[in-house]
Amino acid sequence: MIRNGIVGGAGAIRPVTKVLAIEDDADIRLSYRLVFERAGYQFIAAADGRAGLRMVHEERPDIILLDISLPGMDGWTVLERIRDLAILPVLMISARGQECDKVRGLRAGADDYVTKPFTNNELLARTEALLRRAAQPASGGLDQEEAYDDGVVRINRKARTVHLTSAGVEREVPLTSIDFRLLNVLVKHAGSVLSAEQLLGHAWDDPSGIGPERVKFAVLRLRRKLGWDTVTSPIKTVRGTGYRYDAGG
Repeated sequence: MIRNGIVGGAGAIRPVTKVLAIEDDADIRLSYRLVFERAGYQFIAAADGRAGLRMVHEERPDIILLDISLPGMDGWTVLERIRDLAILPVLMISARGQECDKVRGLRAGADDYVTKPFTNNELLARTEALLRRAAQPASGGLDQEEAYDDGVVRINRKARTVHLTSAGVEREVPLTSIDFRLLNVLVKHAGSVLSAEQLLGHAWDDPSGIGPERVKFAVLRLRRKLGWDTVTSPIKTVRGTGYRYDAGG
């Protein structure tokens, strides 16, 4: 049996699932290696941001564990560069537990954020949750064979593409898996208000317990990627209730 990319049962075959850790502490890198290799993952590591970015390009990992306090290029800068290079889950790791750091990480595009110290089981569980989510169809519960087009947004769920039309000009917008699923859930329920908890349930399938504040930052990030400001965006914030997509802008 294959579960979350981990071998289970005699003779089972699994696709290689590659975990990249960008962490400057050699002892921590070793502890990560033991955790993930024992769990059946392929583990690779880099000691600084520049080396990590090279490995993202050359090794094409399935997920990245990214420490914030790196020498030279810090984790925030590395995250920005990663988002330019690839669409894959990023788990940010920090010794700082301040709310502002968590907010900054989620707003910058991190998929999850964990604060040291944490147990090996927690790290593995959070990693598995992100990998499981990334492996799910990005349709947000909609039929992959269907397409959506309201004159402003055109979604091809089978090809997993999003095109926007503005002033008669159409352009493609690359989105991460979470962004794509979130947009799909909103357009599926166009005109209806969805609470943060409902969006978490439909778009994230997320057991990590970070909470509904993640939705706020994901919506802000999605609007920014789509080039919509708060006033003109078809994704409306309904104060105290949730979010609504108004078809056709």
